[in-house]
This record gives sequence, structure tokens and C-alpha cells, in this order.
Amino acid sequence: MAERERRPRIDQPRESTRRRFTMPSAFTEEAFGVLSEKFARFMGTAYFLIGMTVFVAAWLLWNTLAPGDLRFDPYAFIFLTLMLSLQASYAAPLILLAQNRQADRDRVALEQDRSRDERNLADTEFLTREVAALRIALRDMATRDFVRSELRDLLDEMDERGLVVSRAVPAEDGAEDGTPAEPT
Repeated sequence: MAERERRPRIDQPRESTRRRFTMPSAFTEEAFGVLSEKFARFMGTAYFLIGMTVFVAAWLLWNTLAPGDLRFDPYAFIFLTLMLSLQASYAAPLILLAQNRQADRDRVALEQDRSRDERNLADTEFLTREVAALRIALRDMATRDFVRSELRDLLDEMDERGLVVSRAVPAEDGAEDGTPAEPT
């Protein structure tokens, strides 16, 4: 079978003939953000401060105490100033990027906390309404003590009228049918 000529299809996007420059996957925005956070965390450690102090002290000592032909940065220390300025010019934006990422994470956490608090408040209000409804429903309901007192009052009233009250007595003498005993 001969291979058909490829015709463009309307239902599919066209393939670009030009190649675009794409960053390697190691240089994604997320990877760069993670790198900047690690850098900012490292710059805030005692190791960095001690290391930077040792570096600057060694630089100053070498360029003041070493023989003249071995010094590479004479007295004004312009090259040291340039290196520290360069380090600061890169450090500041990286630290700001790390702070922005932390602020974004804090904002998301705050929104989630607010949402969870709203749900908890709604649940609490619902439960409060349910408890109030149960209290109202139970207020109209007769309690066991109330029913007993009413029955005692009825029994006392029947005794005053002289009516005989027969009470069910547990079966004795082998009577298993559970019929009430005769009043005495």
C-alpha cells in the first residue's frame, strides 16, 4: 500500500515546524524557587556568617601582610568590594523570592484555616440548634417521676372513693399462667 499524503486535519492542532527554545527541566520555575529557598536558608545560618567572616578576614590579611608581588587586591580592596557587592546583588533577589514563596504558602494556609473555621462554626451552630430543639421537645415530654406521681395521685383518689385496686402479684405456688392474684 502506498503511503497517503498527509493532509491537515481540522479536529487536531497543527504541529509547529519551528522549534521553540525550552528550558531544561532542571530550570523550571518551581526548581528555581526551591533553590532560592535553600540559598536563603543557608545564608541565615551561623555557618554562612562564620564562613563569610573567615573569607573576608583571610582576604584582608593576605592583601595587607603578604609580600607586595603576591598581593592581588591592593589597599583599597576594590576587588573584595566588587565581590561582596556581586554576592549581595544576587542574594537580595533570591531572598525576596524565597520570602514571596513563603508568603504564598502562608496565604494558602490562612485560606484553608479560615475555611475550616467557617465549617467548624457552621457545625457548632447546627449542633446548637439541634440541642435547643431537643430541649424544647423534651420539655413537653413526661418524665418517669412525673408519670409515677400522677399514678400515685390516681391510686390515692381511687382509695378515697373506696374503689378496690387489684395489683398483679408474681405467680406463686407453681402458677405459671401469670394471672393476677385475688385481692385480700
